Amino acid sequence: MSGFVEKPEPQQVPGLVHLHTGKVRDLYRNEAGDLVMVASDRMSAYDWVLPTPIPDKGRVLTQLSLWWFDQLSDLVPNHVLSTELPPGAPADWQGRTLICKSLRMVPVECVARGYLTGSGLVEYNESSTVCGLALPEGLTDGSELPAPIFTPATKAEVGEHDENVSYEEVVRQVGAETAAELRRMTLAVYGRARDIARERGVILADTKFEFGFDGETLILGDEVLTPDSSRFWPAAEWEPGHAQPSFDKQYVRNWLTGPESGWDRKSEQPPPALPQQVVDATRAKYIEAYERLTGVSW
Repeated sequence: MSGFVEKPEPQQVPGLVHLHTGKVRDLYRNEAGDLVMVASDRMSAYDWVLPTPIPDKGRVLTQLSLWWFDQLSDLVPNHVLSTELPPGAPADWQGRTLICKSLRMVPVECVARGYLTGSGLVEYNESSTVCGLALPEGLTDGSELPAPIFTPATKAEVGEHDENVSYEEVVRQVGAETAAELRRMTLAVYGRARDIARERGVILADTKFEFGFDGETLILGDEVLTPDSSRFWPAAEWEPGHAQPSFDKQYVRNWLTGPESGWDRKSEQPPPALPQQVVDATRAKYIEAYERLTGVSW
């Protein structure tokens, strides 16, 4: 059992039709048929959407995505049409709302990995592969890979877990031509972002993208290169052989699985509310990621 500890009621806004409440984002359609994407301050961990928000998180995700879309604009088009607040929208939507093209989304999470960790490390330790791709012997947690790899995953509903799949499965789902373009675009965007992050003292260990069709053109959608969709590590502290410090929700994960929370991850009980010190530390990490990457004070 997993999902929302407390599922929020969608905001009612004149002229907008509510489509979906996701782990972090609420999706609406406006009268022009465009998608209105609102990033909340909700935090998810271990396939649960937690009852405690992280203040400013949605704005950080939105503003960082916009910055990255700008850095990548010559490589790949994206879905953003406007950041203007819809008429009648709550004031709290300011800075966390994107008006976007409505795309035919590809049913695949496009993951690029430049370093070995997470679910990739688990598979590697079992078979020396990631998504069926053979890797050299002797790699450890945090090792840099010989070259970045495309390791796709299925898209999961709220409360379910993304599952890594082979490239052949992507071909089966979307066809050889689209699969090849997804792989090419994913690795190209990862390479650009890795280099930009590295110049700022940040390692982009891995990240996931979502693509969709605008007519016949494949473009970048959803969020991009945020602490929710990526692993960012401080380069100065990188040391393979163990888990790396990171700019993301690690404080939350550590507290939930530690003795203070009293929560058993394997039980069917929902996780408890987060204490203030964990909220504050997590917010600080998200803001630090934004400031390090963009060079702009929050």
